[in-house]
Amino acid sequence: MVHVPDDRSTCEPFFLAYMGLGPDPIPHWEHWSCPDAETYLTGIDYYDYPRECRLKLAELYPQLQLGLPETDEPVARPTLGHDADQASSDADAHTVRWGAGATATFEHGEKFFKSAGDVFAFSPLAQGDFRDWPVINNSDFRDEEELYQEFRAGFPDQWGDTAPEGSASASGFYNTMFMWPMLTFGWELFLECCLDPRFERIMDEFAEINRRVFRSIARLPVNFVVCHDDIVTTRGPVCSPQWMHKYIFPRYEEFWGLCRATGKEVIFMVDGCVDAYADDVLACGARGIISEPMTDYKAIARRHEGKNLFLAGEGDNRILTRNNPDEIRAMVDSMIETSKMTDGYTMCIGNHMPWNVTPEGIKTYLDYAAELVHR
Repeated sequence: MVHVPDDRSTCEPFFLAYMGLGPDPIPHWEHWSCPDAETYLTGIDYYDYPRECRLKLAELYPQLQLGLPETDEPVARPTLGHDADQASSDADAHTVRWGAGATATFEHGEKFFKSAGDVFAFSPLAQGDFRDWPVINNSDFRDEEELYQEFRAGFPDQWGDTAPEGSASASGFYNTMFMWPMLTFGWELFLECCLDPRFERIMDEFAEINRRVFRSIARLPVNFVVCHDDIVTTRGPVCSPQWMHKYIFPRYEEFWGLCRATGKEVIFMVDGCVDAYADDVLACGARGIISEPMTDYKAIARRHEGKNLFLAGEGDNRILTRNNPDEIRAMVDSMIETSKMTDGYTMCIGNHMPWNVTPEGIKTYLDYAAELVHR
């Protein structure tokens, strides 16, 4: 378990939130991709003066903790928008606008796999090098020591092998297990093949890749590991409990056990409605969950009363976009009610603040939340 300093005043707010130790004020973890809101909130055009805009935003809303551009070099304005679903000159047909730019491709599997036969003939371990594959964590996984050095390069040398006490230092991995076959083969072929007995060998090989990953992460100078896996949709589970308990949850317990053995805590990140599997995820060793507003956070907090779970993602961008101040304030009131059930609660619009969320609604949310987040 992560060591908690005797003097908690030396701890970063997110360290306290992750550990369920009730930081005051309650911090925000916002998935932020809305340049127009930055312009609206600061009065400074984000695209013309990105650094100046962020500096002003940090002054007005320090709770957002957004990164700071190194220069004020203007940012190119996006070419994709509400009425531009077609690809721009430098993007494919599976690309859409994201923040001040565009997403990576949402085309997965189609380039390499045309049939179930292609899937069953594939060996993840024989491939090993996924640097040119659209699988998010597209690294070369063949050499574990080289993989560790790649991860380690992201942290200060002076930290050595241990993260600073009380810091929210974290590493993360996107393809914790479920994402591997989904991103490698694409949705259709994954669902077509996942119940076939021949798929077991493929999942075993993905698991071996991830043993290398999590052994490497366990060596990093971090206190927390954020593990992402979209095991559900907005309507709930994709695969049955039986399938999940065969292929996914035992691997979570194993991988997260590697991290916990070196004094790290795991935060699980998942899109959609995770109600059906929240308890399984926590039983596998996660310290808490960040998800989307389709999830029933109050029910999870009640079931785990006294454990002070980290929970985030209850806020809903659809409410912000409708821009009804009374509805937004009611949402914040409800979030604060949940925060009283667990000292690990964190303010978060779980389904993101993308470029097309109403800036006025975002301002109402941030301003009203600022009034209530003191414990």
